[in-house]
Amino acid sequence: MRTPRRRHRVLPAVLAVTALIAAVSGCSRAAESTASANDSGPAAELRLGFFPNVTHAPALVGIDEDKKFIAKELGGTKLSTQAFNAGPSAVEALLAGSLDATFIGPNPTINAFTKSNGKAVRLIAGAATGGAQLVVRKEINGPQDLKDKSIATPQLGGTQDVALRAWLAGHGLKVETTGGKDVKIANTENPQTFDAFRTGQLDGGWLPEPWSSRLVLEAGGKVLVDERDLWPGGKFPTTVLIVRTEFAQKHPATVQALLRGHVAATKYLTDSPAEAKKTVNAALGKYAGKPLPEPVLERAFSQISFTTDPAAGTFPKLSKDAVAAGVAKQEFDLKGLVDLAALNNALKAAGLPGVDASGLDGK
Repeated sequence: MRTPRRRHRVLPAVLAVTALIAAVSGCSRAAESTASANDSGPAAELRLGFFPNVTHAPALVGIDEDKKFIAKELGGTKLSTQAFNAGPSAVEALLAGSLDATFIGPNPTINAFTKSNGKAVRLIAGAATGGAQLVVRKEINGPQDLKDKSIATPQLGGTQDVALRAWLAGHGLKVETTGGKDVKIANTENPQTFDAFRTGQLDGGWLPEPWSSRLVLEAGGKVLVDERDLWPGGKFPTTVLIVRTEFAQKHPATVQALLRGHVAATKYLTDSPAEAKKTVNAALGKYAGKPLPEPVLERAFSQISFTTDPAAGTFPKLSKDAVAAGVAKQEFDLKGLVDLAALNNALKAAGLPGVDASGLDGK
């Protein structure tokens, strides 16, 4: 008589476990549904920004119409590109929703993240380190000689602009944004900076490649500061790749395709440098008006390392530099800025080691 009672007690227990499994399964399916609710599949179009500089060589190679590194990976997604002179303009386009992703400098990246309270953009890859210098007239031999001089940067709040202002502040020199006028900073597009320096209207410029090399080799300037000397191991990010958060959520497959193309383009730059230089120079001829003379191209390439690693660990210092430069009022918590999951998937598929977010991925 005990056996039927024992069976009677077991049956409700089995039913309870079954119900629990069903509930957990239902919750799991609901979570999966929520996680994929924003995924609208591959985008019809990817609008990608870049600068016609050697520091953006991975972008120039990636969008090349013959190599098609990015276009091939995008498949049916149309690739539309737009050239910018400096980061703040690209950020404006990105935040306005007229751009989906862009190659850009680290300081405008931080600015876009902070302006949107950490919501609008994600840093998804690196592109280049190095390749920025302060080039001046030959009679200028140190910071003290910069008083009452005019120095150019591509745009207010851009990566080179912040670097110059922070360096000046570190040497006790003030500009308009930091309460003085020891040095005048002229925010000028790179081609105009070259012409103005050559004709004596400017005394120098903190510029990305190839413009720093052009000032040295074609306009008689000399290097006062190589930015690599200001960073441990000489490594600092010059160009990274960012995406609108909303676009990444809606079209993760498109972002993954973009990164596969970016990885392939970067590998081409490092594996086939001689051929890659020709590809980049042809692109500069197309987007900047004319290709570079061979000596300028060689010098520019020698200043840069091309890598998909964004050097995320440098971003807290870059944020501090923006405050020291007077272009930001306070530092912003950068946790959540970096999302390298898709990049590391692309690197793994290419047989390459992954890269680290240095704690800025929000995990």
